[in-house]
Amino acid sequence: MLSTRVSGDRASLRIRYGLMFGGLANFLALYYVQPLLPGVADHFGVSASESTAVLSLATITMAVALLFVGPISDLVGRVVIMRWSLTGCAVLGIATAFAPTWHSLLVLRGLQGVALAGLPAVALAYLREEMPDGSHVRANATYITGTALGGAAGRLLPGPVQAAWGWSGASAVVGVVTLLCAIGLWVLLPPSRHFERSSPRLGDLLRNTALTLRDPSLVALCLVGAATMGAFVGLCNALTFRLEAAPYLLGGAGALVFLAYPVGVPGPLAAGRLALRRGLGLAALLGVALLVTGTLLTAAPQLPAIVIGLALVTFAFLGTHSLVSGWVSDRAHRVGVGVGQAAGLYLLAYYAGSSVFGSLAAYRWETGGWSSVITVSVGLLVGAGFLLDLARRFDTRSCR
Repeated sequence: MLSTRVSGDRASLRIRYGLMFGGLANFLALYYVQPLLPGVADHFGVSASESTAVLSLATITMAVALLFVGPISDLVGRVVIMRWSLTGCAVLGIATAFAPTWHSLLVLRGLQGVALAGLPAVALAYLREEMPDGSHVRANATYITGTALGGAAGRLLPGPVQAAWGWSGASAVVGVVTLLCAIGLWVLLPPSRHFERSSPRLGDLLRNTALTLRDPSLVALCLVGAATMGAFVGLCNALTFRLEAAPYLLGGAGALVFLAYPVGVPGPLAAGRLALRRGLGLAALLGVALLVTGTLLTAAPQLPAIVIGLALVTFAFLGTHSLVSGWVSDRAHRVGVGVGQAAGLYLLAYYAGSSVFGSLAAYRWETGGWSSVITVSVGLLVGAGFLLDLARRFDTRSCR
């Protein structure tokens, strides 16, 4: 009996830390281009808003692929999808280092987005199946912490590497780091113990989608994901250009402002503890309120205030995302909706918000300055607050 428990505990640790490696690599590969956007614009001779396509194209192809990867994993298994997804992402990432033209780079980033879909589409369903109910929130927080570490590395690692070895060197280094993390996931992640293979049918997929869209809480939570992600990514995209312009004129050193990003890494764990004491609904609303506070603080002209504002925004965003993504899985499980399908729809909305509002923020920076970026971000966050209140009203069990 004791040996079984020890084995189970070790398996849980392998799951948590294997997915943390996966989340780290996934977000590193997706977001490493963000601090390099001004350099990408100069290297390929495109405008600020056009340069955001290297990020938005990857996120939108990832979002579309999420609809298909989840059902495929029902047939072939969760672990095999995550392993090959991350490996393919690493290979494509290394290939971007040798992209000769702007359009070839966009093609590679679009394909990389498809490969990137494998991990987030499956990870939440895998956790729901393999982790005991009592440890699900903690395991989800560990996974989101990995994505936070990946986001931090993606904002901090490429700038110095690009300064030394250029765009190609930065892409190659990120691709190699992604490959090392993929190896870590292959080694650590144990085979599924509770996965039940099923053959996805179009009718079943459409039925599950319809059930998800008929649940007001799930719809509201998906829109919260789109709004909060759009506000966060848009702010970060525009900030890279703001710090290159007067009065800052930081050039490539502007990426150092993302040293504030690691402050957000504890956000998911802190949010999870708060949710256990006060309920998901209130904890998520407090996260959105902190997001608004940090966003408004970036309006200050002083660089220290901008850094503090970005740190608050990152901490609040990662904590809120951890809560809302876990809430979607839990709600779907309780109301009899396919967890994988609900998680896929949430992530579709989440990354669609990143693509649309990330590019919109860069355009608003070009046409209206920082105050226009703030207006877009705060408007999205206020909408997210109303949607969270709606989700609470229809899901009183999770929001005591």
